[in-house]
Amino acid sequence: MDRFEMFKILMVMAAADGRFSTEETEVLARRSHLWGLSDAQFTQAFEFAKGGATELKFPDHEKDRKRLLQDLRDLMLADGELAPNEKKLYTLVAAAMGLAADGIDE
Repeated sequence: MDRFEMFKILMVMAAADGRFSTEETEVLARRSHLWGLSDAQFTQAFEFAKGGATELKFPDHEKDRKRLLQDLRDLMLADGELAPNEKKLYTLVAAAMGLAADGIDE
């Protein structure tokens, strides 16, 4: 799976609580830079998330799936708040990828 598709999933997580915190935006900007995404791709992912994305593509390999869950967890905890919609999305993504969302309440 390409990094842009994974980035779109991260952007959806950031939008799950209805707002983009400064901390979440900083995490997204760092990840976008690290993965070599363009400003246009950042904007496209933002629009995708803002549009209420209903279908997400997930990585094929378990290692990539676990990494995505780690990235999602880091993003949803970036602002120090765990919104119910973030928790729900995390659990749904984990289940869709066939992975356990162990420890989310912790």
